[in-house]
Amino acid sequence: MRGVALGALAFAGGAFMSTNPWEPGRGAASAGTDVESPYLAVRQLGRVLVRVEGEYVEPVDRAKLVDGAIRGMVGNLDPHSSYMNREEYTNFQNDTAGRFGGIGIEVDIRGDAITVIAPIEGSPAERAGVKSGDRIVGVDGESVQEKGIDAVMKKLRGDPGTKVKLFIRRAGVNDALVIELTREVIRVSSIVAKRLEGGVLYLRIKQFQTDTHLEMLRAVARLRTKDAFRGVLLDLRSNPGGLVDEATEIADEFLASGGIYSMRSRGVVVEETTAQGGGAFATLPVVMLVNEWTASASELLAGALQDNGRGRVVGMDTFGKGSVQTILDLPGGAGLKLTTARYYTPKGHAIQADGVHPDVRVVAKGDGFPFLRERDLEGALSGEGVPAKVQDGGAYTIDAAPGEINVPRDVPVNPLFGKDPHLKIGYEELQKAFK
Repeated sequence: MRGVALGALAFAGGAFMSTNPWEPGRGAASAGTDVESPYLAVRQLGRVLVRVEGEYVEPVDRAKLVDGAIRGMVGNLDPHSSYMNREEYTNFQNDTAGRFGGIGIEVDIRGDAITVIAPIEGSPAERAGVKSGDRIVGVDGESVQEKGIDAVMKKLRGDPGTKVKLFIRRAGVNDALVIELTREVIRVSSIVAKRLEGGVLYLRIKQFQTDTHLEMLRAVARLRTKDAFRGVLLDLRSNPGGLVDEATEIADEFLASGGIYSMRSRGVVVEETTAQGGGAFATLPVVMLVNEWTASASELLAGALQDNGRGRVVGMDTFGKGSVQTILDLPGGAGLKLTTARYYTPKGHAIQADGVHPDVRVVAKGDGFPFLRERDLEGALSGEGVPAKVQDGGAYTIDAAPGEINVPRDVPVNPLFGKDPHLKIGYEELQKAFK
């Protein structure tokens, strides 16, 4: 390993994280400094707590009051920092392991709506026809439009065999759709691997979770024949991110040398990661497919290969989530997800609030909803560093599917060119590299 681990995917949005034990007083003022101790500031909170407990019109629960105070403090920082109680932290850890009980969807907040990033392959949600871009407005008859993502995920999960009813708004459909699903134990596979015509290896990475790198190598091994692969089509569309150690290991498979990423905190470089060399695909031509829902660790992977000249990026500007969340264990089984750094591509481009810009720009008709990227989220961090150069001379725009909806966002389960013009364009770009 290359040092600190930096990631943990929650199926409530792309997260790019590191895990560290809780260290009381970490970052606090040391004795003898001129900086006021944070514990002095907490006194005011204590005063308010005493007055509320003693004088509020009805009895109160101290634990709930403290929980709410912590959530308010952390939630005021940026969209990706959050406090998790014991139950929420357990669910978060189950997500990272790739196994949990529910209906099988990856969701995030887009604008003010809980939006489906993608249904998980083979899940109840996929079988029922839930699509990328669907907006969840209600669960079991109760509106969720004013609720946070954790509260909605809690409603969607439950014991296998129990039912849940979704109320969905879909582009092009006037009335809300009502879909009833039966919960199952969801086992998430993060890799789709297929051998395409002409010796092309198609690799779709749906998220970076525990053992994604190993899962990819095993999937590729099953496809090997006496005919060697000639190139790789790496599909990162609608990948919300996840464990950056897994993304780094996969980047290593495509790089003989060069940087992968660096991290900066408060203007100081705190870590730089470089390729170890000797990867399985280090000599093969590569084309990467991205869309506006390619986020976090998947942007890191695309940016690393692009900056090292290892492959062309085909698609749209990516989401622009380039911050690092550190996961801290708290007493009582709780957890703190805290933004601690920004990450950068090998050439110093800040992905935060900017994203990765494609070499070949694919444009298709939108889904009827304005798409919000990281920079549009309330409280989003600004980007720093070298602005990424938007490709112009080498980039060109292709109308992928005139008149069709959701072509770039709704990634087909199977790579069929006729139903996936974005994939077809990427395949054609890879063919050019063979010549």
